[in-house]
Amino acid sequence: MDLFSRSWSALRAAVAGLPDEDFARPSGCAGWLVRDLVCHLVIDAQDVLITLVTPADTEPTRDAVTYWNVSTAPPAGDDPLDALIVRLAAAYEDPALLRFHLDDVGSAAGRAAALADPQGRVATQDMVLTAGDYLGAYVLEWTLHHLDLVAHLPGVAGPPAEGLARSRRMLETIAGAAFPASFSDADALLTGTGRRAPTAGERERLGPLAPRLPFVIG
Repeated sequence: MDLFSRSWSALRAAVAGLPDEDFARPSGCAGWLVRDLVCHLVIDAQDVLITLVTPADTEPTRDAVTYWNVSTAPPAGDDPLDALIVRLAAAYEDPALLRFHLDDVGSAAGRAAALADPQGRVATQDMVLTAGDYLGAYVLEWTLHHLDLVAHLPGVAGPPAEGLARSRRMLETIAGAAFPASFSDADALLTGTGRRAPTAGERERLGPLAPRLPFVIG
């Protein structure tokens, strides 16, 4: 729960500090500008709010790791929701409006997470999880998108170290294998999820894990 809050607060703070011109720069999400990514974060925050007030009375069916659908195919760019987000982000026109909306909805999501009972059960997308596992899953979401945010903004602070470490462990659980110790947490996440291709040297160190990449999280 605390790691959710730290990861989310760091991501929101990074967005809040961006100058207007950075919203038109590319992000680490293929085909998305920074403004598109920030608009996606608004939708994510709404999802967190909706899920935390959607109680379930059945046993959990997923946990923080199995919450994710994993494929080997990167997004093709033809998903209707992705297309909607791009149009919605463009409609804001003034980055200050988008910045304000994320702060407004994002702060509410953070407060709701802090008030949630970690053992309480919540329902989302035909799944039941404890609130703690649901918020734990979002540590991976926030960390990956924080890496996306700063991909072409070298002067902006990246995600917290503890969020990177936790997200790496989650990805390794999904992969059923550990990334080489020589990989930083950020490099393990970027190459492991297909955000960048491993170098020749990295592929050699990855060994039998290399041909299984990427693990596309969605």
